[in-house]
Parts: sequence; C-alpha cells; structure tokens
Amino acid sequence: MTGVAFSLELSEEQRDLRDWVHGFASDVVRPAAAEWDEREETPWPVIQEAAKIGLYGFESLAEMFGDPSGLSLQIANEELFWGDAGIGMALFGTSLAVAGIFSAGTPDQLAEWVPQCYGDEDDPKVAAFCVSEPQAGSDVAGMRTRARYDEAKDEWVLSGQKAWITNGGIANVHVVVASVDPDLGSRGQAAFIVPPGTSGLEGAKKIKKLGLRASHTADVFLDEVRVPGHCLLGGRDRLDARLARAREGGRGKGQAAMSTFEVSRPTVGAQALGIARAAYEYALDYAGEREAFGRPIIDNQAIAFALADLRTEIEACRLLIWQASWMARNDKTFDAGQGSMSKLRAGELAVAASEKAIQVLGGAGYSREHPVERMYRDAKIYTIFEGTSEIQRLVIARAISGRQIR
Repeated sequence: MTGVAFSLELSEEQRDLRDWVHGFASDVVRPAAAEWDEREETPWPVIQEAAKIGLYGFESLAEMFGDPSGLSLQIANEELFWGDAGIGMALFGTSLAVAGIFSAGTPDQLAEWVPQCYGDEDDPKVAAFCVSEPQAGSDVAGMRTRARYDEAKDEWVLSGQKAWITNGGIANVHVVVASVDPDLGSRGQAAFIVPPGTSGLEGAKKIKKLGLRASHTADVFLDEVRVPGHCLLGGRDRLDARLARAREGGRGKGQAAMSTFEVSRPTVGAQALGIARAAYEYALDYAGEREAFGRPIIDNQAIAFALADLRTEIEACRLLIWQASWMARNDKTFDAGQGSMSKLRAGELAVAASEKAIQVLGGAGYSREHPVERMYRDAKIYTIFEGTSEIQRLVIARAISGRQIR
C-alpha cells in the first residue's frame, strides 16, 4: 500500500465531510438527544434520517475507511459525538462489527456481509461485535465461548455467553469471537458471522446504563448456534495455518479480538474527544453569558484558566488521535502504543472536561436543564470499554519497555 505524508491541513473532501456531519449533528442529533436519553431506546428515526442522507451505510463508511490519511473516520466520529454520544453510538456502534469483518474477513465476505450490517434507508439495520463475556472483559484470553467444527455438515457450532454487547440481540448481523482451541488462549480464537435469523442466538433484556442510554446494550446467549462453514471470517485455510504456527510456538498476528481493537481505538478516542469538545464549548458559552458580582464569570481567572487548560488538552488530544490514525492506515508500527495512548488520553479527557463543565455551571450543571450532566454520564464509559484506562497503560508500558509487565 502506498502511504501518504502526515499533514495537519485537511483536504477539501475532509473539510466537506466535517461540515456535513457537523450539520447533521447540530440540526438532527442535538435536538433529539435529551428525548432518546430519557426514553433509553434505540433512536430508529434518527438512524433512518442518517441513512436517507447517506451518513449511515456501507458506502459512506467505505469512503471514510478508504481515506489514505486515515483521518476521515475520526473527523466524522468527533463531529457526531459532539452532537450526542448516545445517538452517536447508536449510529456508529455498527462500525465495530464492520471493523471486525474488515480486519479478519476475505473480500468476498466483506461484500456479502457488510451491506447486511446496515440494511437500507427504508429498513435500516444494525450490527453487533460480540467479544466481552461475564468472566472475560479485559482478559480476552479467558474467553469461554466455544466454536467447534462439524465436518459432516460443514458447520461451526457456537456456544457461550457474551456480555455488554452494543446492539446485542437486535442486530441483523452478529460478529462473534469464540475459542477454537482453548489451550492456545487468545491465539486460538476466531471470528464468525452469525447470519440474520439464526436459531439459538438470543439477546437478553436491554441493560439500564449510566450513560449512552440511546445505544442498545445487552448480553447475548449462544445455544448450539450453527453457522455455515463460510461464516468463519478469513476462511478455514487461514485459521488452520494460524493455529499451526501458534502450536509450534510461533507468534501470530491478527488475533480475532485484539486486531479489531487495534484498528478501533483511535476511533473510540475521537468519540470521546467529541464529548470533551462539546462540554468545553458549552461551558465556554455559559461562562461568557453568566454574570456574578456584576461581570461574566469568565472574567475570573479560576474559570478562564480552567477553560484554557481544556482547550489546550483538546487540541493536543486531537493531534494524538490523528497521528495514531495515520500510522494505522499507513502501516506504521505502533512502537509506543499510539493507538492505546490516543484512547487513554481522550477517554480521561472526556471525563475531566464534562466534570469541569458541570463545575463551571455550578448548580445549573447538575440539573437536566443543561446537557453537561448527560455528557458527564456518557463520558465515563470511555475509561472502561474497549480496554480500561488501566489496560491501555499496560499496553503502552509493554510497548515502551519491551517487557511483559503484569
């Protein structure tokens, strides 16, 4: 793949994308955010609106993925989650399953399954990436979901339970990571497509969450779920070769779950950055209008300096995300854990920025009259899912030290 030089100057296409998504976030997402947060339901009308304009669908995602700089997907995520994180996740949650298909699937599998993840503008669908389990969150090697091959029928049989799955149970397509050879730990895992309507897969009741309430989260149960042999992402030959290397003691690339997380961490960071920026901008506007002791509160150093610090952190965090995204897209080695650094910094910034925004608003910020309390609730998950802050620090520490730190 021919790489492109890293640049901080956005192309005309990237600026147009930023403005397009920002307009949708401002005009459609923000006005609907409080309602869907309160209802705690998937915002299907908003998803359909996004599908009608081409924002939600295979074609737009392919264009973003195809950007040789790696920045378009992050630009779109920052703007959409600036609008609202709950609705943003309802729209972009499908992309994690798509990333799983992209990272492990063959070209034929991409062509067959990715469009089915989205449906169409008249009947939009969502997809789910099923990795976490009740006893295996950060410890991916502890996965208990099993996949066994029924050679007589050329079918894979999946059994187990997945936990905290975005779109779990309501998805048209489920991408399930399961252990084929438990003795090999994470090296013995593979990813499978569970087609729509497959018997044996059931989603539990939607989990009531602190934040991201418009995004559906539920456990998924797999009871002897049979899928055709061609639903193994990457195919049988590739899996057998990888397992053989692992059994011989070789180091393998492309572990089913971790390869997807490596691709997605800068994107998750961009989502958190959108929350942080939204909280900062709201607090900045409020501080310029709210008066105390005869003057706007931004005239006080305590307020002004806090906002100055937030703006500095936001700008620095964006550069970290963009660098990691460019490196991933252009096959540059993440020698210091750049993907994890971008996700770690952005997640913790989202929490800090939304908390500071509440502090700037005072008692008003603690009420639902203002959106910063919702931003604060939404932000917290970004220090937890797709690898906690502690796991990100572990990845970074291993990368910079070259040692197996535990």
